[in-house]
Amino acid sequence: MLRRSLLLFLGVAACKDGSGPTLRPCTAAGFPVSLAVGQYVAIDPVPDSGCTVFPANGALDAEYVVVSQLATGEPGKTSSFRLTGDTILPAVLSAALAAPARADEMLSPAEQFHAFLRHGDETRWRELVPAGGRAFRSGPLLGPAGPPPTYGSTRQFKVCSRLNCSQFATVTATALAVKSKVAIFVDNDAPPGGLDATQLDALADLFDTRLYATDTAAFGVESDIDANSVVLVLMTPVVNRLVTAAECQQSGFVAGFFYGADLEPTFINSNAGEVFYSLVADPGGTLSCSHSTTSVQRIVPVTFIHEFQHMISYNQHVLLRGGDGEVLWLNEGFSHYAEELGGRSFLPADPTTFSRFTIGDLFNAYQYLDSTDKHFLLPTAGIGSLAERGAAWLFVRYIVDRYSGGTTVTQWNAFTRQLLQTTATGADNVAAVTGQPFETVVTQWALANWVSDLPGFAAPAELKYDSWPFRTTYASLNAQDPTNFPKPYPLTPTQSAGRGVNLSGTLRAGSGVYHRTLQAPNDAGFTLLFAAGDRGPFSTLVLGPGSGPLDPTLVPRLSVIRIK
Repeated sequence: MLRRSLLLFLGVAACKDGSGPTLRPCTAAGFPVSLAVGQYVAIDPVPDSGCTVFPANGALDAEYVVVSQLATGEPGKTSSFRLTGDTILPAVLSAALAAPARADEMLSPAEQFHAFLRHGDETRWRELVPAGGRAFRSGPLLGPAGPPPTYGSTRQFKVCSRLNCSQFATVTATALAVKSKVAIFVDNDAPPGGLDATQLDALADLFDTRLYATDTAAFGVESDIDANSVVLVLMTPVVNRLVTAAECQQSGFVAGFFYGADLEPTFINSNAGEVFYSLVADPGGTLSCSHSTTSVQRIVPVTFIHEFQHMISYNQHVLLRGGDGEVLWLNEGFSHYAEELGGRSFLPADPTTFSRFTIGDLFNAYQYLDSTDKHFLLPTAGIGSLAERGAAWLFVRYIVDRYSGGTTVTQWNAFTRQLLQTTATGADNVAAVTGQPFETVVTQWALANWVSDLPGFAAPAELKYDSWPFRTTYASLNAQDPTNFPKPYPLTPTQSAGRGVNLSGTLRAGSGVYHRTLQAPNDAGFTLLFAAGDRGPFSTLVLGPGSGPLDPTLVPRLSVIRIK
């Protein structure tokens, strides 16, 4: 899992040559939008050729927020789009070229590693065979089942030593802290200056008494395929060396990980047990960039509770119920939500540690909200940027708030266990547990990101986060650290009069593009055309009146809420 150090905080497309389907100009026969303040609607653009009609305004200013969105539950889907307005007929647009559609953004080495691991879990490692090696062992299992380790005992581990797990290192490690649920092994080749006996014991106690309990209460139990009753934590220099010092300084490092193939004993490099791998303290920077004992004590617990959720998820979906692993985007959302729960377990006594556990989620979510047009909620399998993980955390946080039936951690946990203890995955999982079509949940979530605690606006209950006052939180972070949080609130829609709306670009699965549509007092009505943009040579986007309808299989939706 990639970690960053941050400040604490307070409280279907037509052809360019016209050979594809085209849309007629919008008229008064389009879908009528008639909303009182606080009301909203998610409009399917297909039946009315993408046209919506907004009425003339009365004596006061009016404002609508519109969100162009793909509400598909299938990861990685994209579509070009245009949203244009006028009084009666669409504005005549001169042909223009927009930026090419964004390819999946380049991930840092550490992020690529994390995506590789979770994609392996999702497919139960069927597609990911280490280069040059057999997928499954033919001999006896490594590490036979037995009693819990004892203090001072040693054993060997196979550890992924390349970011694509094409190579494994064999290390010998000693158990230096043993508790009822967790045992910490330290690689015998760890550099000097690492955690001492007291620090290791405190770390093991934190894992055992607080973080283990938090994750299992929220998601269910882990497996115990080695029958030793404990989760093994291996602190090893192999993790440090997964990135170079230069890569570490430029784009971050791997703080720790869970390798799902460890729970598949026949896999050739499986340790046939529940193992969380962690970096070691290296104050001198002999392995990669330096990591002090203090930084390890602060970073590793957050990483543990994140990766332990992945371990539990693999057991619940795959081992216990024989299904595939949870899809990447939702699996990540749960693990980032686990970080938040870990932080909340320290409240109200220790807000500093709460901040340490949750600041990464808030930073990632900021990156998403700051540029929703550039990111997915449901990224392509194997891909997920930090911003997209922020989107996934926000989505999980929203559905817990809206569908758990309460505001206590106990009520939240009862809800999230349903999402883990099932063979359903992804959008199907969300729909089954919430009782709502995924398209309904995801369009309401998108609106909630703007109106949940919008000043001077009474948001409908289903469009609110109950657990976070995000505008207050981000305003605080902006005041403390404007470099990392340059806006008081990251989501800043473009705005124009209704007839002046002229947006274009690419929509990405689950995510949306926001715009504030303003009407002056006594202003005439207007229309909005929501359609697919044409594709010209070299995949550039050609914006012209011959654009075709949006592909209905992508579940396009234009969500509208009246603010005033």
